[in-house]
Amino acid sequence: MARQTNTLFLEQWLRTNIGGISYSVSGHSSLSTSSSSARAIIQAWSEIRDSLQNQTFNPLILQSLKTLLNSQASLHVADPQAKLLLSVLSSRSFDLPSESYPILLRLLYIWVRKSFRPSTALIDLAVDVLSHVFATEFGSKKSPSFLAEGILILGAISFVPSVSESSKIACSELLCRLLEEYYKLVRLGEEIIPDVLAGIGYALSSSVDVHFVRVWDSLLRIWGKEDGPRSTVPTALMILHLVEWVVSGCIKSRSLKKIEAFSQQILGTSKASYVPFALVMVAAGVLRASRQAANGQGLEFVSRLRISAENQIAFVAQQLISETKGYINSDNDSANSLLRQCLSLALARSGAVSFTAPVLLCLASALLREIFPLSHLYMEILQFIHGSGSEFDTNEIKRHLDCTLFKEAGVITGVFCNQYVSADEDSKSLVESLIWDYCRDVYSGHWQVALLLRERNNELLVDLEKIAESAFLMVVVFALAVTKQRLNSNFSQEIQREKSVQILVSFSCLEYFRRMRLPEYMDTIRRVVACVQENESACISFVESMPTYVDLTTWQDFSSKQKMGYEWSKDEVQTARVLFYVRVIPTCIERLPAHVFRRVVTPAMFLYMGHPNGKVARASHSMFVAFMSSGKHFKDELVSLKEQLVFYYMQRSLEGYPDITPFEGMASGVAALVRHLPAGSPATFYCIHSLVDKANNLLSDANALKADDWKNWQGGPEPCKKILELLSRLISLVDIQVLPTLMKLLAQLIIQLPKTGQTMVLNELYAQVAESDDVTRKPTLVSWLQSLSYLSSQAKMEVFTSKERESKENSASPGTVEPQARL
Repeated sequence: MARQTNTLFLEQWLRTNIGGISYSVSGHSSLSTSSSSARAIIQAWSEIRDSLQNQTFNPLILQSLKTLLNSQASLHVADPQAKLLLSVLSSRSFDLPSESYPILLRLLYIWVRKSFRPSTALIDLAVDVLSHVFATEFGSKKSPSFLAEGILILGAISFVPSVSESSKIACSELLCRLLEEYYKLVRLGEEIIPDVLAGIGYALSSSVDVHFVRVWDSLLRIWGKEDGPRSTVPTALMILHLVEWVVSGCIKSRSLKKIEAFSQQILGTSKASYVPFALVMVAAGVLRASRQAANGQGLEFVSRLRISAENQIAFVAQQLISETKGYINSDNDSANSLLRQCLSLALARSGAVSFTAPVLLCLASALLREIFPLSHLYMEILQFIHGSGSEFDTNEIKRHLDCTLFKEAGVITGVFCNQYVSADEDSKSLVESLIWDYCRDVYSGHWQVALLLRERNNELLVDLEKIAESAFLMVVVFALAVTKQRLNSNFSQEIQREKSVQILVSFSCLEYFRRMRLPEYMDTIRRVVACVQENESACISFVESMPTYVDLTTWQDFSSKQKMGYEWSKDEVQTARVLFYVRVIPTCIERLPAHVFRRVVTPAMFLYMGHPNGKVARASHSMFVAFMSSGKHFKDELVSLKEQLVFYYMQRSLEGYPDITPFEGMASGVAALVRHLPAGSPATFYCIHSLVDKANNLLSDANALKADDWKNWQGGPEPCKKILELLSRLISLVDIQVLPTLMKLLAQLIIQLPKTGQTMVLNELYAQVAESDDVTRKPTLVSWLQSLSYLSSQAKMEVFTSKERESKENSASPGTVEPQARL
């Protein structure tokens, strides 16, 4: 908070407090980056003095004034120089050009603000000159900058402590008259608004209060007039900080009469001519000032002032809710949009306020419609793509990303959550529904837009996702607040489970936008999953919210009633959502009935096992592992389903191996099924046969290539070696009824390998059996290995004998040349 004693130029301080908004400032009102030299400044004063002495207007005077203006940051105007400027203004010897008046007033403003104690007589003279100028010259030479500089210097003079009361009253009265009669000029040059507001601020902080309420009236009325200045967020923020500056000064100086008048006549009454957005920002400015004062002084009148400000904000919020009939059916006209933005920014900058239902609902509306307006943007983009809407301005999203409202989304979310924590049950339930519905809308909208824009306008899609990523953070923070409020002993288990499922479904909709690891996200997930996995109906409710197989594999363009080409594996938005389910379902699979898993989960699980993204495919295999491992007590329905799924699982896994199916995922699935199927299950035999058949096919392909690296097993085909490795591990896992079949098929497979491969596989098997402490199967495996080693050695001898015989036959053939003869 800037104290009045530390604020040299109030208009500059207001500009710095609009927080990242590029506020257009032009002409003399801005501090120029250029600065004239000391010599040029002296020369400029000299030329002005000479022209005045000669009683002739020199066109160079205007350039001299501009030279001084360009150095206003470092320029100091002393009383003699101020007298010179006043003489120029009041001289009747020459007619000043219109452009010179704003500059002269600005230089006088610098004199008033930078002078430690300006001459009282000179100030009184200045008031007379200014009154004469605005009475005689302003009507014919009026301009936005002339008006702004006039209001600024009049306010600044009324703020000087040593100025006479009569001069202060005269300045305040003239300032009010200019605002009331010439407010239209502010609309013509909106870059002057900071200067106009600064002049008003100085006048409100004057030690006299004759026109105190009248100045406030002018401030709050002009924005609502049809031909008045436009209402904008930058203007609203400047009003907020202007009021903060004024009220903090009143509190510090104990101006109880002003505070009482302000509290009763501005905050305590509702006038139709007062614009709601301005009232909200005025109240927020009061809250900021009172918070600072309360921290240091604890004054009783400050507490009353704060209560009045909070009531004013609640009143405006209630009016907005009544006018729009709540959030869901509200329109999106610019006035309501601006008011929602101002309410959210006001609360973000003024700190915590007492809970009221209208304020909570307005904050929810602002977050979902103004700060993260994704639903609106998706609708506009889709209408444009399908030719039913006007051309979409792609820069609209970039402007939104740069605006203060979006940059303060985190603070606004914090205020929203604080209001939620203090809310009544009906209000909590209402905003929860709004947030969860918003998540589903964002998923649906971004899903369609991403498919349509991926090849058309990727930059637009990237900008949209920046908004969506921030919206995801908002939802996470809110969801954590919900879990802390709802998942406790104050609520029934049924309500806790219902809220947990809603949070999980909402998170699934926004999973695509989760680009970082958030402690709040993980904490929320742990809480809600722990609640859901304890109840069967909650598990079913969550699982059945998963998109169906038809939804996952087809896409309907509802706007044109025509189907479009759709590749489910390239749909990143949908894949992210399914991946969320695939990761969460294993945590509650023990409570999930077999028929629900078969109907809802199985189609998606097998579909995404064939996803080209290895992470997605592995997650699907992990869910299969979790299912096969579930059911501590065998149930006929569960066992039957497990056995049925194994047949398709092996087909689906091996048809995509090695190109798509990740070996680690398939290996974990095979290990799970041989561990958890009943002994001697036909599904286990099928699994073994399928693996051996796949290995034989890979061996046949390798033999057909007759590559040198195939003969050298160390450079052999990696997919085949991995399946052999998996089959070798299974000899320690399969039940005794399946073991003979596995040993027979594995032996047949090993014999087909090149001798280097046979030796390496046998060595690995010997090591595995040697480390085993399974006294039941170890003797059988040792005997089997000895027989296999013998068969392997016999095969090698047969190969050697065959080659030797072939060599002799070739040497005895007619026309054959002995090897020595070829040397």
